Amino acid sequence: MSRVVVGMSGGVDSSVAAWLLKEQGYDVIGVTMQIWQEEDACSIEENGGCCGLSAVEDARRVAAALGIPYYVMNFRKEFKENVIDYFTEEYLNGRTPNPCIACNRYVKWEALLDRSMAIGAEYIATGHYARIDRLPNGRYALRRSATLAKDQTYALYNLTQEQLARTLMPVGAYSKDEIRSIAEKIGLIVADKPDSQDICFVPDGDYASFIEDTVREKTGEELPAGNFVTQDGQILGRHKGIVHYTVGQRKGLGLALGHPAFVLEIRPETNEVVIGTYEDSLTHTVHANHVNFMSVEDLAEPKRVFAKIRYNHKGAWCTVEKTGEDEIVCHFEEPQRAVTPGQAVVLYDGEHVLGGGTIL
Repeated sequence: MSRVVVGMSGGVDSSVAAWLLKEQGYDVIGVTMQIWQEEDACSIEENGGCCGLSAVEDARRVAAALGIPYYVMNFRKEFKENVIDYFTEEYLNGRTPNPCIACNRYVKWEALLDRSMAIGAEYIATGHYARIDRLPNGRYALRRSATLAKDQTYALYNLTQEQLARTLMPVGAYSKDEIRSIAEKIGLIVADKPDSQDICFVPDGDYASFIEDTVREKTGEELPAGNFVTQDGQILGRHKGIVHYTVGQRKGLGLALGHPAFVLEIRPETNEVVIGTYEDSLTHTVHANHVNFMSVEDLAEPKRVFAKIRYNHKGAWCTVEKTGEDEIVCHFEEPQRAVTPGQAVVLYDGEHVLGGGTIL
C-alpha cells in the first residue's frame, strides 16, 4: 500500500482529497503546514486563512472523522524565506509578485515533499483543481482541471518533474459542486466552509501596509512618497510610496487628468510611478525569465500556444520563442493590457502546461 501525505488546509478541497485517496486504497497521512510567523495564539487565530488555528482544528477534526493519522509540521522558516521575504523584496523593487506560486514551489512541494519522503511516504497530495499526466515523451505535465472555472494550473506551472512524479491531485477530476456534494454525503464538517480568498499572511488584503510595517520593523525607516510622472518625465502629482501601486492599476491613484489614468511602470531607482493612457498600457510583447518547461524538456523552435499573464486572465494566443538560456519572449496576436513585471506568464499546449516564466 503506497503511503501519501495530504496537505490539509482545513478546507473542503483538501479534506475530500484525503477521503478520495483513502477510498482508492492509499495509506493516507494528513498534515497541516504551520507557516504563520507569530507565536501568540491570538495573533495566529486573527490571521486565519489557510494557516490559522481554526484551519488546524478543522483539519484535525476531518482527519479524525476519516480515521487517518494527522500532524502539524512547522514550516515557518521556509515560508518566511521563500514567500514573505520574496514578496516584500519584489514590491520594493517595483514588481508585483505572486506569493502563491512561490509557496507552491518551495514550501507546499519542495519542503513538504522532503519531509514526507523522510517519513516513508511515496507521494504528497493536495486539494488543487488540476490533473497530472505522464505524456508519451515520458515527461509529467499539469493538465487543466475538469472544471475550467476552478482551474489552478496557473499557480502550479513552476513544479519540477521530480515533484510532479511524486504528486497526486485527486480533486482535479471534479467540479467544486461535486466536491462539496461528496463532503456533505460523507458528513464532513467543512462541506459548506467558504473558500479562503486573501493571501494568508495579508488577511485584510492591505499589502502596502504589510510591507511598510515589515520595513519599519527591520530598518526603523518609513517608505518615501514620490512623484507620478508621464513617460517623458513630466510630474503629474505625488504618490504615497511605490508599494501602493502595480502596473495596470487604474483606481486609487488620486489623479484628475481629464481621462482615465493607468500605471505603466514603477521605477524604484527614482521612486517614480509612470502614468499613461489605456492605449499606452497595451502591448503585444511579453518577456520572461526564470523559465520552467513542463510538457517539453526545452523549446527548440517558436511555438504557437495559449497563454495567461495573470491568474484571472482569460488567456490569449501567442507565439513563444527562446531568446536566451533562461529567457523567452511571447508575441501576442492581440494586444494585452497590464503586463505586470513579477507576475507569471503560463503557456498551454492544448490542455497541458507547456511551461512558464516570470514576466520581466
